[in-house]
Amino acid sequence: MSAVHDGTDRSLGQLVATATAEMSALVHDEIALAKAEFRQDAKRAGIGSAAFMVAGALALFALPVLSFAAAYGIHNLGLGLAWSFLIVGGAFLVLAGLLALIAMAKMKKIKKPEKSINSAKETAAVLQKAKPHPRVAPVEHPVLESVTRSSV
Repeated sequence: MSAVHDGTDRSLGQLVATATAEMSALVHDEIALAKAEFRQDAKRAGIGSAAFMVAGALALFALPVLSFAAAYGIHNLGLGLAWSFLIVGGAFLVLAGLLALIAMAKMKKIKKPEKSINSAKETAAVLQKAKPHPRVAPVEHPVLESVTRSSV
């Protein structure tokens, strides 16, 4: 054999071994790339979800402050403080009522999953008509009969 392989004097076995090794290396590289991309995306998703949670908490903390600011703002317009807070509270109740009406309208539009129900009924009908697969009786084997079984 020559020291330099130019691909012309290699046997079929060597070619298959080379192709197998290269395919294995390619698969390993693809898996490593997928892991790296997934790791990067998972890190971004974690940071993004944490940012959304912090933003939600800050918005939740800001709501009472803004409510007090609105009430005191109305009070500065010349209305009594109790009436100012009552107006802000009433505005929240009106907003909650509107959102509840929107939610009820959306809930009424929810329908039964007709396609899934029909598909399940069709599958059940087919399975009821299906006959069980005949099983082959076990063959008695002299070696297996001689094995003692524990009573555990």
